[in-house]
This record gives sequence, C-alpha cells and structure tokens, in this order.
Amino acid sequence: MSPIVTAILVASNLGLIFLLMTVPLGLRTVRLSRVIAANRQHLWQALWPLGSDAGWSGEILSAEALDGEGVARITLSWEGRDGKPIERKSRFEDVVEGSRFSMRVIEDTALDASFWKDFRETAELVSEGSGTRVTLSQTDRYRGVAFLVFRYFAMRRELSKLRRWARTGQYRKGGWFEHPLSQVGFAGLSALILWPFFGLHPGGLALAAILTSVVALHELGHMAAFRLMGHNRARMIFIPLLGGIAIGGRPYDSRFEVAFVALMGAGFSAFLVPIAIAASTFAGAEGHRLAAMLLAALAGFAALFNIANLVPVWKFDGGQVLRQICPGPIALALASFFLLSAFLAVGWQAGFSSNFLLAAGAVFSILSLLTMSSGFKPRHELKPIRTVDRFAIAGALLAVFAIHGYGVLWASAQLI
Repeated sequence: MSPIVTAILVASNLGLIFLLMTVPLGLRTVRLSRVIAANRQHLWQALWPLGSDAGWSGEILSAEALDGEGVARITLSWEGRDGKPIERKSRFEDVVEGSRFSMRVIEDTALDASFWKDFRETAELVSEGSGTRVTLSQTDRYRGVAFLVFRYFAMRRELSKLRRWARTGQYRKGGWFEHPLSQVGFAGLSALILWPFFGLHPGGLALAAILTSVVALHELGHMAAFRLMGHNRARMIFIPLLGGIAIGGRPYDSRFEVAFVALMGAGFSAFLVPIAIAASTFAGAEGHRLAAMLLAALAGFAALFNIANLVPVWKFDGGQVLRQICPGPIALALASFFLLSAFLAVGWQAGFSSNFLLAAGAVFSILSLLTMSSGFKPRHELKPIRTVDRFAIAGALLAVFAIHGYGVLWASAQLI
C-alpha cells in the first residue's frame, strides 16, 4: 500500500476507535417500544423481576424482596468470575402494579458500584386494543458509542423475543448476529472493505482475504485460551474494518488469566508463521512461484499483524500482558519502552522509513491514550499472579515476539 493509502486506513481506524470507545456522550437514554399481542398482566409477570414468569428468558434465576422499600436481590444466569451466577442488589422505584417500574442497581458481584451509579432502567406497559404496548428504556452515562449501540440492539432483541414468547410460550436463545453464517458473512464483508486498499484486482482481493484470515486466526487463539481457562461460552465476532474480537463467557478471575488470554492471540499464530515460511520456501523450490508468494504474504501479514498487537498500547495484547506481569509502574515503563523499541527496530531492519516508524510510534501513543479509560472496573481485585507465572509469561512473550519479528524480516526480504 502507498503511504497515502496507509495514512487513510490508519486515520480511519483511529477515528472509529475514538468514536466507539472514547468520545464523551454524557447521559443518554435508549428507548424502544413495541405492541405485543398479549394481555398486559401476562407481560407484567414476565418483565417485573419479582413476577411469576420473570424467568421467561432464562436470564433471571431467582429474585427475592429484601425489605419493604423496594430493594431486591436478583440472581442472574450470567457467570461471575468464580463460575457461579452473578447476584445483583437492585432498588425499584415508581412502581405501579401491572403498569410500570424503574430499577437502579445498587451493587452486583461482578462490577464495581461506580459502573452502575448513573444507570436506570424503566419498563412501561399500556393496553392498546387487544394487545399491550411495551416500552423499555435505559439511561446511563456513556463514553463512546459502542456500548450505547450494544444496549440498543440488546433491548431490540429482548422485545422481539418477548413477542415470540408471548405468542408461543417458548424462548429461543441466540440470534442472527452471532450465528456462524452471519459471522462468515461479516468476515467476507471485512475482506471486501479491505480490498480497495490493496488494489481492485484479483491479487488485491487475495491479500484482503489473507489479512482477514490472519485476524480470524488471531481471535481463534484468544478463544482457545478462554476455553482453556474455563470460559464455556467464549465466542468470536467480526467487526468490519476494525477486525474481530473474542469474548469470554465470564469476567476474568486472575492476572495470570488476563495475561494468558491476551498473549494467546499472537501465541497461536506463532505456530503458523514458521509453517507458512517453510511451505513458501518449499513451493518456491518446486517452481510454484504464485503459491510461494501467497504463502509468503500469509507469513508476512500474520507476523506483522501479531507483532503490532504485542506493542504496549493500553488495550492491545502487549499492553495487557505487561500490566499483569510487571510488578510496578517503573518496571512497566521500562518493559513498555523496551518492547516498543524492539518493534521499531524490527520495522527499521525490515526496510520501513524512519518517518513512517516515528509516525507509527505516535499512532500507538495516541491509541494508548484513547483506550486507557475504556475498561470496566471489577467488583473485587483480580487474584495476583505468582512469580513463576510472571516469568513464564514474560518468556513466552519474548519468544512470540521473536518468532513474529523473524517472520516480518523474512517476508520483507521475499516480497520487496
């Protein structure tokens, strides 16, 4: 890609990350309304957390009133860091039996109370003809539109599934978004979006498909690590242009778990790069030049993508690993400086210009600033990492970085 095209791609990603994760939006209310062909009292028993049908979706396992002032304890089906159901203490206000209620979360066993300080959820039911108009709203303070959009689609899905439950008496889990076919479609869309950046010709499409595959393999490594750590509901979703994301089935339990899952994205691909290099060398020796070039591109993209993810940016894999294994701020600063310097040295040795590398360093610094306040604070501190695990992860980080660094240097020599 030309420097101008590269600059456009990088600027687009920075802008999207700022919009999705950082831009301050203040207090916002998401409100959705649907008419459901069912009796109002029937729907009230489903939506009211203390109602007889509150477990209609499987989300609420149990609920009990704690006092006469509207405080209740709700047990959810979502797993906490210990694998047990999350418990939430909520306060109900403005309750009109059969018509409306508002709920605030006082505390839960997964997230710090500060996460819930501006959150308020309201449900209203009004008879309309032979059916009931159900209006759900959620108010919260947002930074970035990602969580706001997530809640919009979550409420939209809830109303859709409530309508089906009212009609059939059955709740169907999942939806079209996380269906494997939909995710394959998103991966294809991601490749098509990347295609113009590599040139609108068959070779450009092949490179876009290779890069999309590299992203998928990276996230597959994270997902495998989640599974090894006991996350039974780990899954992966594609986000066109931004790439993909692996999601665990419960909150992290320990610093070792955070470091291991973060490192396994690049760690999984570290097995692919030597195989791709060997296969490319063999194909070239046999006279299959096109296959050799495509395999070299696979090795180069995998190496460059994964080594870039190991850069010590706040939300990148490298930044997450270093924050778990470094015993203090001084050690973290020194390790971050060393890792970033090593990355820039690999880039310089691979033939990138000094101006490009300086720009890359600036971009990574901006990314770190944009994402450092985007995380959620857990209710309790993560379990500390043992010294032996600290050194094991550090050694694995250096090994994975070295493998991908060699892959970048090898591919640059083959493709330039």
